[in-house]
Amino acid sequence: MERDRRWADKGEAIGHGVSWLARWSLRVALAALGFWMVLWLVGQLWVVVMPVLLGLLITTVLWPPARWLMSKGLNSALAATIVLVVGLAVLVGVIAAISSSIASGVPEIAESAQAALTQLQSWAAGPPLNLRDTDLDRLVAQGVDQVRSSIGSIASGLLTGAGAVTSGVVTGLVALLLAFFFVKDGMRFTPWLRGLIGERAGGHVTTVLERIWATLGSFIRSQAIVSLIDAVFIGLGLVILGVPLAVPLAALTFLGGFIPIIGAFVAGALAVLVALVSNGLTTAVIMLVIVIVVQQVEGNVLQPILQSRGLRLHAAVVLLVVTAGTSLYGIAGAFFSVPVAAAVAVVLRYLGEVIEARSVIVTSQVDGDEPVETERSPE
Repeated sequence: MERDRRWADKGEAIGHGVSWLARWSLRVALAALGFWMVLWLVGQLWVVVMPVLLGLLITTVLWPPARWLMSKGLNSALAATIVLVVGLAVLVGVIAAISSSIASGVPEIAESAQAALTQLQSWAAGPPLNLRDTDLDRLVAQGVDQVRSSIGSIASGLLTGAGAVTSGVVTGLVALLLAFFFVKDGMRFTPWLRGLIGERAGGHVTTVLERIWATLGSFIRSQAIVSLIDAVFIGLGLVILGVPLAVPLAALTFLGGFIPIIGAFVAGALAVLVALVSNGLTTAVIMLVIVIVVQQVEGNVLQPILQSRGLRLHAAVVLLVVTAGTSLYGIAGAFFSVPVAAAVAVVLRYLGEVIEARSVIVTSQVDGDEPVETERSPE
């Protein structure tokens, strides 16, 4: 077969290049249209998609202890029930401890905030602002009037927030039920799917699903380790500096670690803000330095070591997908963006392996050699 094709003149070569560009442009446009349709469908079915995604992430946490219980002779339903009940009990205990700590720390923060406001008022009365008490009272009255004029929108926002909380509770309950069924019957899913769609296509699909599952598990484990280290060191900093609400802020740091970049920034900002309000500027600056150092060590040392083999996603890709997920689906999008991007990367890498395997077969046939590989899913 001729490998180096020649054209009669430049016009023919240019025409071939334009035809090639047109064909690939059409393919890219169709692929982009299909991608947009998938995003649109996900948006329309978000009330269904979100519990499924959340249930899968919960399952990655519950599956290892459930598998251990099954290896000891328990049936899948009993093992799933035990791990789910124990997990809920641990979650309720953590929430109760955090709530108790917040309730005990709020009065101290309120007193510190009042003292800080008094200092701010004294500073505003001096140079360079030289605001008198009447000026301050007038500014406060203007603020009160603004709040009163916006009372309708505030009430509407509160009702919307209450509806969002109710929807979140329902989503959480559905996700827990799905996680129970995923743990109980997950082992039967891939064999059933393989038998449903056929051995050839089923082999590819089940291989991809198994790799995605391993990637999700790796993401949860590595992110939990990184978040725990962040929470411990930032919590120690809060305790040493005598900042109130150290335990809730440490817990928030742990939870925020599962939302890459944005979660760590918000949790660190809250820790610095509480330190500023309760302990003053010097403590806030020290807390800011602690947060920056811990997050730099996490981002530049821990995450590359723990996630390089599991996710294989560049930091720029993580930033872009978190930004896109946040703009499209809000906080939930920020939370799920990295696992979804990692799953898409798994699919793309698998397709690359399949294409490479088939190109080896075609090259062998063109060279007149016997194919050294058969068409099958790459291991």
